[in-house]
Amino acid sequence: MEPVPGTIPVRSTAPGGNTGHTAPVAKVMVSLPDDLLRAVDAEARRLRTTRSGVLRRLAEELIGRRSGRRAERMAEIETAGGSGAGHGGRVAELVKATRPDL
Repeated sequence: MEPVPGTIPVRSTAPGGNTGHTAPVAKVMVSLPDDLLRAVDAEARRLRTTRSGVLRRLAEELIGRRSGRRAERMAEIETAGGSGAGHGGRVAELVKATRPDL
């Protein structure tokens, strides 16, 4: 995995647990309101993980849901008659056919 430009890849040597990374990871600084940080910390304790573990899990879930919805929508569009269906259909052909010659 290539590091993100402007980040410092690190490899943790922590034994076991979820704090030992097997691949380079980027360290980031995130600003959160105090009440949200307390909620993240409470969730980390409940799950017996770290703040990073909670935030990574939430990010993966959000991105996974969006990817899933995108795939479902693309399947709906294809089922409806191709990539143009529902998005203007044959608009380009109509514009070309009715465009005055210059």
